[in-house]
Amino acid sequence: MSSSVLLLAVIFIAVLIVRARRRKGILPPGPKPIPLVGNVLDLTSRELWLRASEWAKRYGDIVYLHVFGQGLLFLNTYEVALDLMERKGSIYSDKPPLVMAGELCGCENMVAFTRYGDKARRQRRLMVKALGPNAIPAYHPLLEIETQQLLKRLADDPKNHETHIRRYAGTLTLLVIYGYRVTSNDDPFLNLAEECVDLLSNDITSGGGIWPVDIFPFLRYLPSWIPGAGFKRKAIQWKTKMEEFVDKPFELVKSRMREGTATPCFCTTLLDEMLDKDEKHAEQDFDLRWTANSMYSASLDTTVTVVLHFILAMLQHPEVAKKAQQEIETVVGLDRYPTFADRAALPYVDAVMSEVLRWGTPVPLGLPHRLMVDDIYKGMHIPRGTLVFGNVWNMTRDPEVFPNPDIFDLERYMEKVDDETAHKRDPRNVIFGFGRRRCPGLHLIESSLWIVMTSFLATFDIKKEVDERGDIVEPAIVFENAVFRTPKAFPCEIEPRSARAVTLIREQAAST
Repeated sequence: MSSSVLLLAVIFIAVLIVRARRRKGILPPGPKPIPLVGNVLDLTSRELWLRASEWAKRYGDIVYLHVFGQGLLFLNTYEVALDLMERKGSIYSDKPPLVMAGELCGCENMVAFTRYGDKARRQRRLMVKALGPNAIPAYHPLLEIETQQLLKRLADDPKNHETHIRRYAGTLTLLVIYGYRVTSNDDPFLNLAEECVDLLSNDITSGGGIWPVDIFPFLRYLPSWIPGAGFKRKAIQWKTKMEEFVDKPFELVKSRMREGTATPCFCTTLLDEMLDKDEKHAEQDFDLRWTANSMYSASLDTTVTVVLHFILAMLQHPEVAKKAQQEIETVVGLDRYPTFADRAALPYVDAVMSEVLRWGTPVPLGLPHRLMVDDIYKGMHIPRGTLVFGNVWNMTRDPEVFPNPDIFDLERYMEKVDDETAHKRDPRNVIFGFGRRRCPGLHLIESSLWIVMTSFLATFDIKKEVDERGDIVEPAIVFENAVFRTPKAFPCEIEPRSARAVTLIREQAAST
């Protein structure tokens, strides 16, 4: 009886909060809420970006909902995202105090969840130091070597292309961040990372990361054994696993440094710097430990998602692949792999990558920002504490920017346009986030994607499967990930383009 009274009291307070906020000004438009519970029935735990884009068509560039008084704001155009997340970044750069993901599951110190303040700024400085645009050329030889190993595995076992792509993404990041080289598909660190990234994106942050305990924080005090407290039992298991994910590779780096066997990497560089700053050793050790892990978590699924969309796009548009291959042959020839030195001479291949990024949109909503103070935008009141989502999916399908947005069309990047239009059409300006929470690892991710796509086109053809009767198998494309728009495994044929390509793949892999 007492718990029912408490719940009613909380709902009553939520209603009062919503009414009080409305009195301050007109809220942005959005679906009509149900009394007491708000828009809880309007949300979905899968592909929320599709629902949000339906709201954008009906209500406009900015859409507001609330769930038990917690405001949710969807920014549906690039201009609005710039106005709020960029130009007002000082008040739109916080992260919500998520009880479930942060406190209970132990992710509160990950870069994606860190509240705006000194810790967030320290973490970002570490990431920019290692992954800023000026640092990326130093990684180019490593990216080229790991790409050659990926091509060798694809040539040997093309049926398991998704496994090889995941290994590439995991291997590259483990090597860059921790100096750890993966030697098999069953590597323990790779398996741990896969498990934890999957937990993070499909369980912990499912549906935007908002759990009932985030709306009603008192639920965190429920005993884990009572009915309805299953979230606490899950959180105990998930927290243990996430802490293992953070600590194990970092402690391995420190152990190897003590033994003198560590490979130079992001962690060794910054740990060496810490020797001269003993007064802040513990704080810097903590920041580095969590920042390193965050860099791994952010890059793995993004890389896998984009490369799978690249394969899917080439599967569905063989004429595009053929034209890109012709450009590569003209510039590079047939006796070597493309390198980063060739990039400026391969504009059509660059257009392939741009359209894959736009058409695939790897993180359609991202994780929410939190508004730190009340704000007024175009006469509309946005309450303090509102969770703000950049609806990247809708931005990359804006017909005013991308005519025929559902069509995979490279010509939109090849035609002559003014600088403003070219800027708006570059998907890199939206898919990596906005403002002070923009992904600091975007330059490394973008470079790794370019070398993989270009090398893939240079050496392989991608075709639809043919069944035993000789009929073409049309791939069924399914999306089930809650945060990343990662397609589930689909059938295709990946074949070396020629005997010369096979020889090149094997010679280069053997020399690295």
